[in-house]
Amino acid sequence: MKLLTGFFSVLSAAVVGLGCGSGASGASDGAEGEGASSGGTFGGEGGSLDIGGGIGPGSSGVGGASPTGGGGACATQTAAASIQPVYLAFAFDVSGSMGKGDEDWHDKSLKWDPVVAATKQFFSDPGSEGLTASLSFFPADDDKCSVEIYATPDVPLTPLPSAAFTEAIDAIEPARSDDWRGGTPTAWVMRGTSKFIEAQRRQNPGKYAIVLVTDGYPQGCDEASDTIDAVVADAQAALAEGVPTYVIGVENPPIEGAPDTLDDLHEIAAAGGTEGAVLIDTGDPSQTTAAFKAAVDRIRGASVSCTMAIPLPPDGSAFDKEKVRVLYTSGSSATTELVYDQSCAIEGAWRYDEPASPTQIVLCADACTTVQADMVAKLSVDFTCESVIEVPL
Repeated sequence: MKLLTGFFSVLSAAVVGLGCGSGASGASDGAEGEGASSGGTFGGEGGSLDIGGGIGPGSSGVGGASPTGGGGACATQTAAASIQPVYLAFAFDVSGSMGKGDEDWHDKSLKWDPVVAATKQFFSDPGSEGLTASLSFFPADDDKCSVEIYATPDVPLTPLPSAAFTEAIDAIEPARSDDWRGGTPTAWVMRGTSKFIEAQRRQNPGKYAIVLVTDGYPQGCDEASDTIDAVVADAQAALAEGVPTYVIGVENPPIEGAPDTLDDLHEIAAAGGTEGAVLIDTGDPSQTTAAFKAAVDRIRGASVSCTMAIPLPPDGSAFDKEKVRVLYTSGSSATTELVYDQSCAIEGAWRYDEPASPTQIVLCADACTTVQADMVAKLSVDFTCESVIEVPL
């Protein structure tokens, strides 16, 4: 799954400011002056740029303050920055409808086998390096209608690639038809997964998302609490805490009499802030496997941000939107300056979120794809003393 290369990799980035600082010396050769910060801070405040979502502690947003002293010389200052780590909590449906064979459309070879093959490949592929994931099976073997049973996943948060997920799936795969589990306690696994994430965020801050993989509507528990409406409310509650929910729905094969069990899953995805569920056709195992891979890739693309909040220029100098460069370096290779193009019509470009009053730098689609796929990528933002770009009004 080479499309997943660099998914959620931690990018090391730097913000290099050339501001008009106070008390600076050696401006002609770019040496740091007395006003320069050290240890990755701006003006000694300890702030850092968070590519994944905003300005870190010690920063207060885009500048507007005037220089703090005389001299007017330029001095280089640097602050370290990194993208937020992103964690995916998978909730995976292992109910009998995925392959028990009690109905023609519960064909294991058409549903369980191709979906599991793609799932195993995703978790074990070297291209998934940089991603951390957990995996919970539902329904649970015991006490399936319980929040607590799903608050501890079958595979805890584990850096990928890892064989632990394949081992867990192999261990749970039913050997006989009678071994398949019954019921689809979706509301309970959603609540348990949210509880798990809440605890993990205290230990491992970052960006979290739920990935729900299922082939049907909630059922098998208290009818008043295990419904689509209940799961929609759970997804809304998770989103309110900054945790989106992605839904991958596994269709029944195109067999006469097979019911439609997925339409309402779109409501869950919409409530979770991800527009709609990704529905996977079954009937042709190779196509099912490819479709599942594509669904995970869509989640990757939607989850990783290529947006950088604009930090305060060093030494309290005023931010000038036309005195900015964005640079990209891959490992030890030469540094490339990304082109500013507000329309994103030029290859390898970046733009402002709002050109009239920008607060963020956004990599355009092809530049974003390149950076996300580069395990050793480094980004830098230069604040220059002279105008280097022209921003449309």
